[in-house]
Amino acid sequence: MSKTALTFGEKALQARPFELFDEWLVEAAGTEPNDPNAVALATVDETGLPDVRMVLLKGFDERGFVFYTNLESRKGRELAAQPKAALCFHWKTLRRQVRVRGAVEAVSAQEADEYYASRARGSRIGAWASRQSQPLDSRETLERRVDELHAEFASEDIPRPPFWSGLRVVPSEIEFWEDGAFRLHDRFRFERETANAAWSVGRLYP
Repeated sequence: MSKTALTFGEKALQARPFELFDEWLVEAAGTEPNDPNAVALATVDETGLPDVRMVLLKGFDERGFVFYTNLESRKGRELAAQPKAALCFHWKTLRRQVRVRGAVEAVSAQEADEYYASRARGSRIGAWASRQSQPLDSRETLERRVDELHAEFASEDIPRPPFWSGLRVVPSEIEFWEDGAFRLHDRFRFERETANAAWSVGRLYP
């Protein structure tokens, strides 16, 4: 019986998960038409029902995967109550997917300040203007608030709002999936017991 060549196969068994993720993200940046760093973020609300929405990955390293948000938003409140989350990256052009699960922690104030300062002025104003996830009576109310903030901060730097910061998903599992012919996909899951433990990796049935 002939052996089917693997797309990334045994390489995954020898790889470190963040190095492999970095390779895939770099490739996705060259093929995805929009936002290769877009990721579905799943949380759980106070009733136990899951919530999911798209956010943008703004950084990652051996500590985990970072995104930024209004901490008073629905996802912010849900993660404050239950600091655990799942992520799903899907790069359709590459026929690849990465799933992540783990605990959630706040980034440092320095990290949040540095990222906030790197944002466009309009985005910094937007962070102040939006009461994210709260009811809004009209678009005009939001636009009026934006105009007010532009005037308020016209002659000074825009500080980071106290309710806006970054959250890091510290993974206990990272699963890599790549499409295969006849749905015989390649799947590898990295697991670890604690944030400082070594990773174990194994192949999964598709």
